[in-house]
Amino acid sequence: MLPVLVGVVMELQDCALPLLTEIIPTDQEDVAFRDLDVAILVGSMPRKEGMERKDLLKANVRIFKSQGEALEKYAKKSVKVLVVGNPANTNCLIAAKSAPSIPKKNFSCLTRLDHNRARSQVAVRCGVPATHVRNVIIWGNHSSTQYPDVHHCVVGVAGTELPCFNAVKDDAWLKEDFITTVQQRGAAVIKARKLSSAMSAAKAICDHLRDVWNGTPEGDFISMGVYSSGNSYGVPEDLIYSFPVRVKDKDWKIVDGLAISEFSRSKIMATAEELVEERDEALAFLAA
Repeated sequence: MLPVLVGVVMELQDCALPLLTEIIPTDQEDVAFRDLDVAILVGSMPRKEGMERKDLLKANVRIFKSQGEALEKYAKKSVKVLVVGNPANTNCLIAAKSAPSIPKKNFSCLTRLDHNRARSQVAVRCGVPATHVRNVIIWGNHSSTQYPDVHHCVVGVAGTELPCFNAVKDDAWLKEDFITTVQQRGAAVIKARKLSSAMSAAKAICDHLRDVWNGTPEGDFISMGVYSSGNSYGVPEDLIYSFPVRVKDKDWKIVDGLAISEFSRSKIMATAEELVEERDEALAFLAA
């Protein structure tokens, strides 16, 4: 893959990016991970035709154990780690467990793409820009069990902020088609363009890290896959789970105390159950 990497370097140079001062292409962990402030772990083993889920998990445990150990050995202990490669939540947990001296709060996985997809769907439905849609929540796994929740979302319409259900005026759509559309959007993109999401995923990475570095706007919360201590919304401990969070001084905090309906509760726990199953399988491979 090194010749391909040369092409990526050429493209980065050709962007004439104002903040880019140096590029170091390498396939050596001691070079790539040394003294990092931020690590974006994009590479993972994709699921191939005929591959069982346990085979996918086993391959990715090997990759993210290695990357976690490299972070432990070479990166700054203050490094912020964003895992993008799927299954992102469980890959993130394996990387965090493989770097025990780096705080687990420094690890997160990308659910901002799902968050942006949810905002966009509401915005299109209401005929407003996506910037007018705030405080959607993605709960749980970056998978088809995730729960896009708009019960605490507000939409700016004609100069007034309205609760999402009042702005959309179609409860059935918000509780059915909206949820499945966001859950299955990645598959729909693959079907349409024969490749995974690229530009939208890159934009989501930028959004995520900008908020980690600069903090979230006052009154807003975003969705991030973060470490669950078992103290929020009944989600079990020792998972990387997508919660609503606020960020200040490069430190995230789960937005606790939001009212949760029975409809939402069942979906929040269903995606947690999937993550528990993934975690237990992955940890078995890690211990082998």
